[in-house]
Amino acid sequence: MGSEKNSLGRAGKRTYGQACPIAHALDMIGERWALLVVRELRLGPRRYADLQAALPSLGPSVLAQRLRDLEAVGVLRRRAQPPPAATRLYELTEWGTELEPVFAALRTWGMRSPVVPLEGDISADTVFLGLRAFFVPRPDDPWSAIYLIRLERDVYRVEVAEGELTAVARGETPDPADVHVASDYHTLQSVLSHERPLESAIEDGTLTVTGDVDAVRRLVGAMPPR
Repeated sequence: MGSEKNSLGRAGKRTYGQACPIAHALDMIGERWALLVVRELRLGPRRYADLQAALPSLGPSVLAQRLRDLEAVGVLRRRAQPPPAATRLYELTEWGTELEPVFAALRTWGMRSPVVPLEGDISADTVFLGLRAFFVPRPDDPWSAIYLIRLERDVYRVEVAEGELTAVARGETPDPADVHVASDYHTLQSVLSHERPLESAIEDGTLTVTGDVDAVRRLVGAMPPR
């Protein structure tokens, strides 16, 4: 009866022990939760506590280990946040951001799965990564607007220029915006996916808009139904 074993690399870390770039990539990012940690850094830096909140099923010891592993191979780095916060932030390196096409391919492949339904919780970043991925440009309706969208503990800046989505990023900014939106991520996701009408969410107060409401309607209209 055969057995499957991984060889030990530097510092005793298990590796596939194969001279193959795919095996080498999996040695670095193939551990459970590793790619989801990377996913949560794609829109900007995060604190350790933010990553814990975004990935509640990931235990603190495993999260700490994944951060150490990803930092050791150069996918992410730590940097100090200046006072008064005085905490550490985790962010992708330039090389780490080159995983973007991998996420695009995995998203397309996973959504076409014939056996596993898309169910379970999502993080706030996932809502905006979906907006970035599925936004349909509207050259026939070329509006421009800057949105600041607050989802519970996080704020996101979304920019549309001439009907094209030009920027999606997480973080506070002093720059002005045309419209401010506040909601929770379940409500915003249901509105963007057309599972719930925007007007209904505004009417019951689960989504509030300050500024150009029509710009929010256009943003929702640029998202395809799912």
